[in-house]
Amino acid sequence: MLVRQKIFAILISIVIFIAIIELVRRKKLRMEYSWFWLMTGTGLFILAVWYDLLVAITKFIGAGFPTSTLFFFGIIFLIMVNLHFTVELSSMANKLKDLIQEIALLKSKNQTGSKDDMGKQI
Repeated sequence: MLVRQKIFAILISIVIFIAIIELVRRKKLRMEYSWFWLMTGTGLFILAVWYDLLVAITKFIGAGFPTSTLFFFGIIFLIMVNLHFTVELSSMANKLKDLIQEIALLKSKNQTGSKDDMGKQI
């Protein structure tokens, strides 16, 4: 790996760390998701500093080039992120459905209760 590429990769991983910490500090990113992105930054940093590890992983999985390995793991990472958010979205949809049903039941009880009260007053 060229020195310029290594410096660029290290800088990118440092920027990711700073951005994640800043997003958590400003409460734009929840702590439960921050570890996921911190692990990504750590992985980039390790691969940038220890290029031989990337070459060894490339040989182990049988890829032709280290860049192919990076793209492969990038795609796997994106699939995992999409799967995680799909599970979260499904969970939120179920919770929303339950809340809507509870609100409808409360409104129904409230409307029948107010009709009974009005009938007694007359």
